[in-house]
Amino acid sequence: MRRLILLALFVAASAQALPEAVRTGEPGWRQWGSGEMTWFGIALYRATLWVGGADPGNSPGSGPIALQLDYRRDIPRERLVQSSLDEMRRLGADEAQLARWASDLRRVFPDVKEGESIVGVHYPGRGASFYHRGQASGEVADAEFARRFFAIWLDPETRSPSLRAALLKRPEG
Repeated sequence: MRRLILLALFVAASAQALPEAVRTGEPGWRQWGSGEMTWFGIALYRATLWVGGADPGNSPGSGPIALQLDYRRDIPRERLVQSSLDEMRRLGADEAQLARWASDLRRVFPDVKEGESIVGVHYPGRGASFYHRGQASGEVADAEFARRFFAIWLDPETRSPSLRAALLKRPEG
């Protein structure tokens, strides 16, 4: 019983982590999966995948998804931008696309401090919106950008297959 109460409190607290604009703009957000991103044993962030809209069944469907990154350390904007571009390049984005997207990433990403969150919302076929500390930090109205960006975590060829598995693990219940 105690475990169930703690789980309910955790889920309720996590739901508050999604920015109000996301929660009210798309009804029915549910936490899907969560895991830690580490680099050589150093915790960088906790990633949580949220799904919105209709029940996606056994996997996040064609509706919107949100990826929440809760940072465990300070990371400068330029490192976030360059890491994102490097991973999109590794997953097949071409140099012309990356050149266009670099300025978009610099516009929507801040420097992050330990304890802060960035939430990215992927609207399939439309693009992505980003939030920092619960406030909108910008949009990228490019469906291909959004697909490539979220592939960093969700593509079968991701650099962190264990994090991908944790994010895509079907919630119990």
